[in-house]
Amino acid sequence: MLKDIDLSQRIVPDKKYKKAMKRLQIKLLGMQRALVDHSIGCIFVFEGWDAAGKGGAIKRLTEGLDPRGYEVHPVSAPTAEEKARHYLQRFMVNMPKYGEIGIFDRSWYGRVLVERVEQFAKEKEWAMAYEEINHFEQLYSSHSFIIMKFWLHISKEEQLRRFESRQNNPLKSWKITDEDWRNREKWDDYERAADDMISKTDTLMAPWHVIEGEDKDFARMKVLQLVADRLEEECIKRDIPLNQYYKIDMD
Repeated sequence: MLKDIDLSQRIVPDKKYKKAMKRLQIKLLGMQRALVDHSIGCIFVFEGWDAAGKGGAIKRLTEGLDPRGYEVHPVSAPTAEEKARHYLQRFMVNMPKYGEIGIFDRSWYGRVLVERVEQFAKEKEWAMAYEEINHFEQLYSSHSFIIMKFWLHISKEEQLRRFESRQNNPLKSWKITDEDWRNREKWDDYERAADDMISKTDTLMAPWHVIEGEDKDFARMKVLQLVADRLEEECIKRDIPLNQYYKIDMD
């Protein structure tokens, strides 16, 4: 599946591109206000390869939003206390309220990615997690939450280039760890796990969007456009008059 993704897309970050991004951010801010007024929550999940651009995409998505209405949750390895509980429990406390946006930089999908590949979870445990996750997400979508999931995809060669760039930059070397290099050695295992994850948990109410990430500007634009399109679609389905919330005039 992921091996078949065309990663050749490029975009020129010129004045036209910057204006288009600004338009999208203004539109998203307006729709954020609509979500607040109509008590509609959003859950955005970002997964992908190390150095694929998850943080940059999240930054562009949020930089025009009202910071009072969203929260970004960077997810790391579970603590000893969290391991003693059901793996989904640590995420439940961070789920957004009605009218808020919750953004997860990595997520509960670690169960079927890193925990599967690194054998932190038994095969029986990660195998049953697909259905558990689908039920978990359905619980929120059935209560008017909008769920979108993004896989930031790059090639193994591009990842190496970014790793080396980070390692050689004293201002960014902190971003690269020994664990990143170890994970890279298991690229094929992670790719199989990601393929299974997408195929087994891609649903109408919580769809996966694979983002071609070789070109960061292209990836960021695609994420914002997909979010804007989905929110607009959901607002229209709910008969929310969007013209009350934003008017774009940027000649």
